[in-house]
Amino acid sequence: MSGTLTLAATPLGNPADASSRLVSALMTANLIAAEDTRRIRRLAEDLQVQLDGEIVSLFAGNEASRTEQFLQRLLAGDDVLLLTDAGMPVVSDPGYRLVAACAAEEIAVTVLPGPSAVLAALAVSGLPADRFCFEGFLPRKGSERKERLRQLAHEPRTSVLFESPRRTEALLADLAAVCGEKRLACVCRELTKTHEEVVRGTLAELRTWSSSGVKGEVTIVLSGVTESPIIGDPDSWRAGVAALVTAGMSRRDAVDQVAATSGASRRDVYRAAHD
Repeated sequence: MSGTLTLAATPLGNPADASSRLVSALMTANLIAAEDTRRIRRLAEDLQVQLDGEIVSLFAGNEASRTEQFLQRLLAGDDVLLLTDAGMPVVSDPGYRLVAACAAEEIAVTVLPGPSAVLAALAVSGLPADRFCFEGFLPRKGSERKERLRQLAHEPRTSVLFESPRRTEALLADLAAVCGEKRLACVCRELTKTHEEVVRGTLAELRTWSSSGVKGEVTIVLSGVTESPIIGDPDSWRAGVAALVTAGMSRRDAVDQVAATSGASRRDVYRAAHD
């Protein structure tokens, strides 16, 4: 019989958040797949747990190659305990490939629930939590980033995002540009840790707050749109359409081009051009 893959949530920062099931699993595991082997050993020390099992790294850089290795061990009957640095495996962390491979081979997969930065940030944000979506890390640049930002501008649900502290100010500025500076949001920094900080406000206020520098793990919660936003400057769209029409382009094509280059919706550009 094949073994069982166990996904175990680890504390975001405070070791006391570890569940008794996690402690038991660490004590009895024969094979541990760890995003960072040093952090898992440090967690075990904090929990006063002796790790007797084999510890093998599984992180973004080697996930593709290591997945087959762990799959073969599971097929041979070994149980595998999968841990990431903090929170739940698979959620913007390694593990998806292995879980998918296990599902394809009908290998049992179970979970030890626990801390999650997504849910923790959502809970303390003060923003609606009845419907939400998780965006993870946005693309750093290019058309894919612009498209994801455009989607967020029109998203009616509360959105949860991850970001590097050194790129937090830039993300808040981009969000303010596409969503409007008055859109409400919350930045959660170092959740459950000694220097935990939860900052709520408009995107304009949060952008100003971040300008002095941000440190630590960051989770951003963005409120959903309650009405169709106007993104950008209608006067510039109107002028752009007029210039293209003067140059010989049809009004329809001019509206399409201005919408594509500005990132605004075609409907908003059309309305501006016909005011």
